[in-house]
Amino acid sequence: MRIEEMKIPGTFLITPDHIPDERGTFYESMRSDALERAAGVVFRPEQINYSVSRRHTLRGIHSVRIPPGQAKYVTCVRGVLRDFVVDLRIGSPTFGEHQVNELDADSGRSVYVPEGVGHGFLTLTDDACICYIVSTTYVPGTQIDINPLDPELDLPWNCPGTPLISEKDANAPTVAEAVQAGILSRFTKAGTP
Repeated sequence: MRIEEMKIPGTFLITPDHIPDERGTFYESMRSDALERAAGVVFRPEQINYSVSRRHTLRGIHSVRIPPGQAKYVTCVRGVLRDFVVDLRIGSPTFGEHQVNELDADSGRSVYVPEGVGHGFLTLTDDACICYIVSTTYVPGTQIDINPLDPELDLPWNCPGTPLISEKDANAPTVAEAVQAGILSRFTKAGTP
């Protein structure tokens, strides 16, 4: 697998090597030892989540307060989606910047999202399914939601028409409001809070 750091420190795009034969294809989607060797990231899964969405569903931008924090390994297992990571770590050289990748079931590409970085996506097909392998279990009351349509972020969702978005996400605070509320983590030189 190829593991490439993206422009936001601590985020990585993982592209698996496919082994095809007459039966189909095999590939390794996630190897914590390879991630640790290539990126210096220690990632130990604690929970696996899935979400299934209609075409043009917009979910995010989501993160988790520190503590407990939560790193994510995100893969599209059915369909196609436009995936976003947003640096929400105060003091990061890329604070407020984003990275966009297209994730699809055929390529098997994944994105590693470290603690303190926000994540969201727009589905480009019906019945798109995304898998989140996460480093901590769900703790009620620790979620950070940022309005995905925050004009200061100006994320290029490029959705034809109006995206389907939850009331919770549509009414989430902007990044500036989250900074003022003191809910975002601080960046360290190692790239994680």
